[in-house]
Amino acid sequence: MSGLARIVVVGASLAGLRAVETLRRIGFGGELVLCGAEKHLPYDRPPLSKEVLQGRWDADKLPLRRQPWEDLRLSLRLGLRATALDTGARSVAFDDGTRERYDALVIATGASARRLRDQPELEGIHLLRTLDDALALRAAFERGPRVLVVGAGFIGAEVAASARARGLEVTVIEPLPVPLARGLGERMGALCAELHRENGVDLRCGIGVAGIEGEGRVERVVLSDGSRVAADVVVVGIGAAPETRWLESSGLRLDDGVVCDEYCAAGPPGVFAAGDVARWWNPLFDESMRVEHWSNAVEQGVYVAERLGGSEAGAAPFAPVPFFWSDQYEVKIQFAGRMRVDDEIRVVACSLEQRKFTALYGRAGRLTGVLCFSRPRDLAKYRRLIAARTSFAEAVAAATG
Repeated sequence: MSGLARIVVVGASLAGLRAVETLRRIGFGGELVLCGAEKHLPYDRPPLSKEVLQGRWDADKLPLRRQPWEDLRLSLRLGLRATALDTGARSVAFDDGTRERYDALVIATGASARRLRDQPELEGIHLLRTLDDALALRAAFERGPRVLVVGAGFIGAEVAASARARGLEVTVIEPLPVPLARGLGERMGALCAELHRENGVDLRCGIGVAGIEGEGRVERVVLSDGSRVAADVVVVGIGAAPETRWLESSGLRLDDGVVCDEYCAAGPPGVFAAGDVARWWNPLFDESMRVEHWSNAVEQGVYVAERLGGSEAGAAPFAPVPFFWSDQYEVKIQFAGRMRVDDEIRVVACSLEQRKFTALYGRAGRLTGVLCFSRPRDLAKYRRLIAARTSFAEAVAAATG
């Protein structure tokens, strides 16, 4: 870590926290500054749409760090939003007027929930990204409302499942033909549609939202076909946008995230990005990608720290097999790899009808993905095969032979 006396990490969530923890673990003895826009200590986000909304967990179960913060010997600055980066002066400006100088900078500002175009300011419209969002939505659920969810991606699908677990009336609006089409493909998305309908969700696909109406608070949602759906609570779950607005004058290349090379370096000396905000070149898939999943935030935060520290683990390019999971009703959905619409899909264990199976995804003769419904043990095995660039035929033969 020659020449690095002061490292600043902007973003005090999962990637940022793992970066500072790793820096101390590998022996960085200089100054560490961890800054975050939220007032809360770093907490786990996946439970927000599940355990927290269902009322099974409170905020005290969410902290990401259980060990004493004093062990990290850092300056922790919370409730502080970055406003600008000056790479020439190597400094970050914040909304309280202060600046932090750095020898190395880790950008880990994550992403923010997207809003509907022309979304009105009515009581009863909710986004779900932060702990405060989740607590506000849980309080709304406790009043027994009619819930309408816009978007059937992972957040929307999990919110719908959590609302049904509380016995609420739920409608889901999705402009694509099936839920989770971008993450799993249409064939497996159709299976997820069946799962939601079997659990009492009024799922309407291939239709969009034209407007939200009400006097002071939500009363109904107008759909793109002109129909109207009564609702007391509307949850907008249409994805997340990388938090890069503060970097627009920095000179960094921004394209749906901070554009980085295969080493997560953003261009200027000493500047790296990790987590939901980073778009980097993954040589394993020969693809520029931005991944909004828990496991990637952990792995990338650790990698950037090891890269800064010059450790052997940080010498090779960052080339992981992305992995995510989702819990909906009694089903655990897990996926590793990268999916495209033209992938070949083969079910290699159990069956779709059982809602318990393993399916392999292949492209150009290579194993590129694996989907597991309630078969968690299979995922690690196939994730290793994807990392080894195993052929699709070999993977299928090994699974079915």
